[in-house]
Order: sequence, then C-alpha cells, then structure tokens
Amino acid sequence: MNWDLANPFVIDIRVGAEDIDGLGHANNAVYVSWLERCAWRHSQYLGLDLAEYRRLDRAMAVVRHEVDYLASAYEDQELQMSTWIVESDQRLKMDRRFQLIRPADGVTLLRARTTFVCIELSSGKPKRMPAEFVEGYGRALQRPFPLEL
Repeated sequence: MNWDLANPFVIDIRVGAEDIDGLGHANNAVYVSWLERCAWRHSQYLGLDLAEYRRLDRAMAVVRHEVDYLASAYEDQELQMSTWIVESDQRLKMDRRFQLIRPADGVTLLRARTTFVCIELSSGKPKRMPAEFVEGYGRALQRPFPLEL
C-alpha cells in the first residue's frame, strides 16, 4: 500500500448499503464516521479504551476536522483506513492524520487531519493530559526523520 507516512495503524472497512447516499456513493458523513472508528480503534490498541478514559476522567475530544474527499467509494468495496499521530504538545492538543485507500486499485479516496483536545469527562472542560495519555499516545507519535546530509 502506498501510505503517506511510515508505520500506519490500519483498519479494514467494507462499504455497506447503509453507507450509500442518493448520489450512489458513500456519503461524506460516513467517511467522518470511519475517521472516528479508526482513531478509536487505534486508541484502544494503545491501551486507552473507554474504561481507561472513565477511570482517568479524561478523553480526547475532536475540535477540528480537515477532510479532503478525493474519490468516491461504492457499495461492497473493500477499503483500508490508516491513521498516524503526527503532533502532540503532551499537554492539551494532539493531531492525527488519516488516509483512506481502495486496495483494488491503490487509489487514495480521502486524506484528513483531526485535532483533539484533552477534556475532563466530568466537567467537559479542557484539562491537561494525564501521564497515561502522554505515554500511550506518545508511543505512537510519528517522529520526523533527520535530513540526510
């Protein structure tokens, strides 16, 4: 697969009939739900599931999506969505990038970037990331490669 960055976390997606809109392709809102699914599965993989969020009284909440829809997806197509954590101030904010590819022809259907802010679940207010978030999400942070001279 021709991923934009190395070492992606990848999930498989099958486009269902319920994903199709009146124009005959996957609705743009469905793509956003796939972003959420991919990010959530990656968090779970990193040991930061809903039970851990509740225990810590913290969560990473979406504050911004930037989505480039590049090509359409159709019913019964098999897709792969990847994600990378590309920025984190290790206090409040974290950014993920996403790429959606149709493996049958290698076409990238979507590129996106999402910004998350750490919140306290009990109040809904922004709060500093707990050590568990800094460690867990930090393990997945894409480090820039040094330039070769």
